Parts: sequence; structure tokens; C-alpha cells
Amino acid sequence: MPHHVQGVIAREKGAEVERTTIVVPDPGPGEAVVHVQACGVCHTDLHYREGGIGADFPYLLGHEAAGVVESVGAGVTDVAPGDFVILNWRAVCGRCRACRRGRPWYCFNTYNAAQPMTLDDGTVLSAALGIGAFAEKTLVHAGQCTPVDPAAPATAAGLLGCGVMAGLGAAINTGGVGRGDSIAVIGCGGVGAAAVAGARLAGAAKIIAVDLDAQKLEQAMRLGATHAVDARSADVVEAVRQLTDGFGADVVVDAVGRPETWKQAFYARDLAGTVVLVGVPTPEMMLEMPLIDLFGRGGSMKSSWYGDCLPSRDFPMLIDLYLQGRLPLDAFVSETIGLGDVEAAFDTMRTGDVLRSVVVL
Repeated sequence: MPHHVQGVIAREKGAEVERTTIVVPDPGPGEAVVHVQACGVCHTDLHYREGGIGADFPYLLGHEAAGVVESVGAGVTDVAPGDFVILNWRAVCGRCRACRRGRPWYCFNTYNAAQPMTLDDGTVLSAALGIGAFAEKTLVHAGQCTPVDPAAPATAAGLLGCGVMAGLGAAINTGGVGRGDSIAVIGCGGVGAAAVAGARLAGAAKIIAVDLDAQKLEQAMRLGATHAVDARSADVVEAVRQLTDGFGADVVVDAVGRPETWKQAFYARDLAGTVVLVGVPTPEMMLEMPLIDLFGRGGSMKSSWYGDCLPSRDFPMLIDLYLQGRLPLDAFVSETIGLGDVEAAFDTMRTGDVLRSVVVL
């Protein structure tokens, strides 16, 4: 029988989100119904609400979540009812050109549930990133469920479903930060702060946090940054170079995603260093650079999609590190809220006063 549960939707572009009843069908072949226990409020959800990602309203928001599998459809063998899982939005197909080349973290044909969730009147909902977890239950493809140790609280575990994984992965997976390296992170909100934590986990010797906000810089220092640069008063490129013997950092992560910050990242890295773009630009942003600089400085310029993570590999490992006290996921949970508080959480997000508001169900 279909499940009638409470969820939070964006009915139309720019309108305040609303809590309403949604209908979650029983799982079909390859699908799973998950009882959501916690879901982070991510900036991507606000992008959906504002029409910045698409126009397939109404959207069932929420995607950074953890919970317990309630039921599975035919042919599902990798997860079972009762499993504690983190939901992911890159359920790899195993057959596309990236997967066949042994690079499943780039999978170009990721899975989502085939059946839609709806409103009571039958209106089809578009699930944010194929998940839609601002709801008591959600329907996903079984490949979007990654089992992890149930000893981890859902409030912390769910953050690996998007923002924290994006930042950690940008530093470790995409940037390849390792022991003794130097890294600068421009923008120390939730994703940038996670890049700082990832660099510390990887053994970076020098971790330079860059932001306009003193509170975010303080948070970055608590998460492992060795130096802080206040971009309001300092020349970011010059400050990073001064902190790296005049050379620039081995890796610079742009967690803002603007032409200005990308240029800072480019010129603040060492020769043959790596620039990682993980902040998401808007479509109208343009970048103009001297081509000779791109050639002359060498190195790599990369974009990081979901931290280039492979959920089946990375989520269990990172949860184990969290349970060992080596990855401070709890530090990213600024507040816990209810389903009816999502709109207020968007307002708080704009002020920059939180790393993550987390909906607890």
C-alpha cells in the first residue's frame, strides 16, 4: 500500500516551501523505501526552490540524508529492510563508459527510482537530486542506499550524503592532498570547512583557510586549519604565497565558485599545482584569463563532482573514521530542526551563521 507521509515541497519558483502530505509508492524492481531519520539543509535545496537548477516544479526537497531501509523491491540484493543507510545521488550504473574504464565515481548514467512520488491529488513531484528526503519516508533506487555502521547518529552520517563529502572529496579525491602537502581553501562554509577537515585527515602540513567571515575562519581553525586569511583585509594570493615560502599552495580549493575566487585559486597555487573548483557557479558567470598563464603555470585545473566519491567505498570508511574520533562530523551540525523549520533554515543559511541545519524526523 502507498505511504501517506509528511514532506516539504517547493511548489513554484521563489515561493516559500510548504509542509504537506506526499504519497510514497511501494518499491518496484530495484527500488527501496527509506524511513528518513535526518536530512541536512543544503544550499542546493535553496537553488531548487529559486529555480536555479530546473523548472520541474513542484520539487520534493532534501537530499543529504540517512535513515533505515523499510522495504525493497524485486531484485534488490545489496540492501535489506533494517539496514542503516546514507542516501547518495550518484548510484553508479556499472555499464557506462566511465564505469567500464574503472572510474565509477564519474558515472554518467546514475540511477534514480523509476516511480514518482506524488501529492495527494496525484501531482507528480520531482525529487531533489533523485532523493527527496525532506520527508518521513522517501522512494529511491536501491543503489542510492549505502549501508554504514548503525552506531553513527543519523544527524552526522547524513552529512556525507552531500556537503561534507563534497568538501572532503574535493581535497582528498580530486585534489589528491597527501602527507606534507600545503592546501588553501577559499570559502569556509560547510563545503570548504569539510575540505579543511579532509586535508587534516590526509596529513597536510599546511592548511590555509580563506574567508570574508571571521566566524567561519574560527570554525575552520577548529577543524584543522593551520592558518587563517581574512579576505576582507588581505590580498589572498599574496597571503597564501607568503605562508608557503613564496611559492603558493600545492592545492587550492575554490569552494565559492565565482570568477574572482577561481582566479585567486589559480594564482595562489604553486607551479604545477592543482586548482579544484567545488563551489557551483551560476550559468551567467564568465571567466577570462591570459592563455599564456594557463600554459606557463602548468599543473591541473579540475572540477569536483560530489567530491569524486564512490559511496560504496567512501561512506563506510568515513563513518568508521568518525566512530574512531578521527573525523569530527558532529562539528558540522549547527542546529537540529523539524520539517516545518526548513524555510527558516534557508534564512539562517543566507546569514552564514551555520555550517548545517539538520532536519530530524
